[in-house]
Amino acid sequence: MKIIDGGICAAKGYKASGVHCGIRKNRTKRDLSLIYSEKRATAAAVYTTNLVKGATLSVTKRHLEDGFAQAVICNSGNANTCNENGIEIAEQMSKLTADALNISENDIVVASTGVIGQPLDITPIKDGIPDLVKTLSNDGSADASEGIMTTDTVKKEIAVEFTVGGKVCHIGGIAKGSGMIHPNMATMLVFITSDVAISKEMLKKALSSDITNTFNMVSIDGDTSTNDMVTVLANGVAGNPEITKEDGDYEIFMQALNTVTVNLCRMIASDGEGATKLLECKVDTAKSKAIAKTVAKSVICSSLLKAAMFGADANWGRVLCAIGYSGADVDINKVDVSFKSKAGEVKVCKNGAGIPFSEDEAKTVLLEKEIEILVSLNDGKDTATAWGCDLTYDYVKINGDYRT
Repeated sequence: MKIIDGGICAAKGYKASGVHCGIRKNRTKRDLSLIYSEKRATAAAVYTTNLVKGATLSVTKRHLEDGFAQAVICNSGNANTCNENGIEIAEQMSKLTADALNISENDIVVASTGVIGQPLDITPIKDGIPDLVKTLSNDGSADASEGIMTTDTVKKEIAVEFTVGGKVCHIGGIAKGSGMIHPNMATMLVFITSDVAISKEMLKKALSSDITNTFNMVSIDGDTSTNDMVTVLANGVAGNPEITKEDGDYEIFMQALNTVTVNLCRMIASDGEGATKLLECKVDTAKSKAIAKTVAKSVICSSLLKAAMFGADANWGRVLCAIGYSGADVDINKVDVSFKSKAGEVKVCKNGAGIPFSEDEAKTVLLEKEIEILVSLNDGKDTATAWGCDLTYDYVKINGDYRT
């Protein structure tokens, strides 16, 4: 298995595009994206747990009831949430896209991201779709990735190549996510494509299983979005024997999917609003997977710990504090903590108590762009990883006038 270029267009049979249609005032930013599979694909999705949901999610969920899709249309700049005519607008987006591609509107995944509670005019989308379809390209992943961005500062795309049943296969993905991100699905917009032949039942199982250890373990700011979802399409163009059960081919597919999703998780976390550092909390020797995950998420969600990481302050007490209020069944007197980066590792806590360490060495470790927070519970064999970022002054600046 190897990482390759191409993003969502790395898989055979997919094209993508992104254009500026006029939802955003800034004409230099793309605000409408399209992903198209030349062949109808099996499809699966997971959705935000927020009770306030974007209109697009309701429409997409209905369209995916049969487990198939052929295209994804997504706008940025307006979330189409809490609007009286939101469902109508989402359905119009689907129909306009389907008509332009000459496919069924029930095979359209529709998504929106941006400001909540602002009316969304269908006119710029209607006017932009012809150009969107015209510019579909095998090299269009980067443009589509840009078109779904809101406060993101970088495009997020990844692809892998692997072999299933003697056939070369691919999985690619793009994502947006920078703020309003918190665990328990979904926490961002992610679109994944594959040319693997896999049944709709197994695709759904694969995605549902993967997100519990990937996208559900990312937190930027403690706010769960209203619009976000993860969608995967698999069109079977690679020609492998269809995956219909949990066999060796399924395991290979899961490994490839996980490689894509973990990379996207890290990209999202490192591009958190105002962030300067990627934080990765690794918990080991827990007596259950659930405990390990609870502890990792609690640490990564701690505003105090995130602020300390911004200041390169080895304030390990904030790690212990987060573990203590996590609700996990942990013997705090067994916990070890250390901080690690490419500059080295510094052990700061042993058996729940502080140990001598060099503040200068710790500062050097924590000044790096990627920080590992290592927590050993010394109570079992299970592990978990969560991803987040530091909390900076710029986070408040970005969100202080996000709407205006």
